[in-house]
Amino acid sequence: MSWWWAGAIGAAKKKFEEDDVPLKYQSVALIVGVTGIVGNSLAEILPFADTPGGPWKVYGVARRPRPIWQADHLIEYIQCDVSNEQETIEKLSTLTDVTHIFYVTWTSKPTEAENCLANAAMLRNVLKAVIPNAANLQHICLQTGRKHYLGSFESWGKIIPHESPFHEDLPRLNAINFYYSLEDLLFDEVRKREGLTWSIHRPGMIFGSSPSSLMNLVGTLCVYAAICKHQGLPLIFPGDRAAWDGYWDASDADLIAEHQIWAAVDPNAKNEAFNCSNGDVFKWKHLWHVLAEKFEIENYGFEEKSLSLTEKMKDMGPVWDEIVKEKKLVGTRLEEVAAWWIADMIHGASYLDTMNKSKEHGFVGFRNSTTSFGHWIDKLKAHKIVP
Repeated sequence: MSWWWAGAIGAAKKKFEEDDVPLKYQSVALIVGVTGIVGNSLAEILPFADTPGGPWKVYGVARRPRPIWQADHLIEYIQCDVSNEQETIEKLSTLTDVTHIFYVTWTSKPTEAENCLANAAMLRNVLKAVIPNAANLQHICLQTGRKHYLGSFESWGKIIPHESPFHEDLPRLNAINFYYSLEDLLFDEVRKREGLTWSIHRPGMIFGSSPSSLMNLVGTLCVYAAICKHQGLPLIFPGDRAAWDGYWDASDADLIAEHQIWAAVDPNAKNEAFNCSNGDVFKWKHLWHVLAEKFEIENYGFEEKSLSLTEKMKDMGPVWDEIVKEKKLVGTRLEEVAAWWIADMIHGASYLDTMNKSKEHGFVGFRNSTTSFGHWIDKLKAHKIVP
């Protein structure tokens, strides 16, 4: 069974037993943004005994202290705010054994111009700390996303996005976009180091598990369902009719991690940008049935009237506190586990991408999106983030 197929069908990947942990590593990963949705998947998958390019030693970097739900991952955790240049130099320049960087973090600012400056500064700080000091650095994976083709949030309605399905060779839109700033910075830095390669990964809507993420859609919908269940309310879909009935695609967090590992170790994937989605389509009305079943809610569906979860959930903090206490969940505040704004963006017909380029270069991983959605709900429940 191939490694990619094992992931696609949910087969367990091989973990090292305590006595088998390698004394020498073939590859050393630095995950920047390790507590995010994809960073969390990388931290779980890279240390597996059968992960390509391994055995892997893994450093994980995040701004906050190590979360309890990530305590079992076999990584060396480094608390570091990469927006702080001095702190980044102090903490990351000593990692002289790093061979691969997985950059999967970002920050959000009020304007796209500020996003460009802040996000470029973070990536620059990391590369400035690592590249001159890691003599064996081979490859840098940069994760961006589908706004490469759609434009930044503030540009929506002001520019015409590309027509889907999106492919990687489409030109940049005529608008500022922090993804473009990150790409340009990466190209400039890699050019200075002979033999250093790169890959860019552009997922769509991500299904995954991380309470720390700014864009944790599955977790947000689970919190919404838990509150509806607790209060005996119907589970009403927050999107419009076009979203309810239309075709969408998604990017499973584990699949994105596998995609980046493939690009990091396969010569056919060097110095290329790739879309990364599950390879199928779904309808939200079908996933809504899965969500309702997982939380044992009988009354659910779509209503024609507009529903804003940002507005509906704004005073639900005390209700969430009750649920956490009653169900003995990991202690969290509502604003830590729910990003209502992202649920409110489930509107209109989805903009689909194509995975042809990845397949042509040798990546054959995929996910069933309905199964993926249920898997991440189960994982959030298992970690006691939601009831």
